[in-house]
Amino acid sequence: MSRIGRKPITIPAGVKITVDGNKVTVAGPKGTLDSTFHPKMAIAVEGETVVVSRPDDSNESKSLHGLTRTLISNMVTGVTEGFSKDLEVIGVGYRVAKQGKNLVMNLGFSHQVIMPEIDGITIEVPDPNKIKVVGIDKQKVGQFAAEIREKRPPEPYKGKGIRYVGEYIIRKEGKTGKGK
Repeated sequence: MSRIGRKPITIPAGVKITVDGNKVTVAGPKGTLDSTFHPKMAIAVEGETVVVSRPDDSNESKSLHGLTRTLISNMVTGVTEGFSKDLEVIGVGYRVAKQGKNLVMNLGFSHQVIMPEIDGITIEVPDPNKIKVVGIDKQKVGQFAAEIREKRPPEPYKGKGIRYVGEYIIRKEGKTGKGK
């Protein structure tokens, strides 16, 4: 039995979960999320918990069991607390600003890099070198943060670029500069 899959998901106060076959809708104080899961998985609301069960012990069912439970748990966490990813911009002259619903980044290019907010995602810029991506869908938050980081990934020599807060960049040694 999957150790993660067999754990029931407790439903916090203020959250409403609707199960229609393999479609699950979670509504909470921060918004509503819905997702469709594999038809093999049996999802049931029992009192104040959600239980995910599998029909057999095939490898596919075992894999889907823990995945389905975790995805539903992330939906519940998203509508109650939300998710966020923090990024930091490191480099001389590198800075970010928020203009309306756009994130404007100066990253050492000859032009500014502009990224608009997408549905369900909010961008916050507390400092000129900090970015905070906030939303209720964990996958969307992570994907959008990865797309921002992709604009100027950290380079290994000086460490300049956009990185996640707490991310460790393996540094390389530069040229020694010795002549002939």
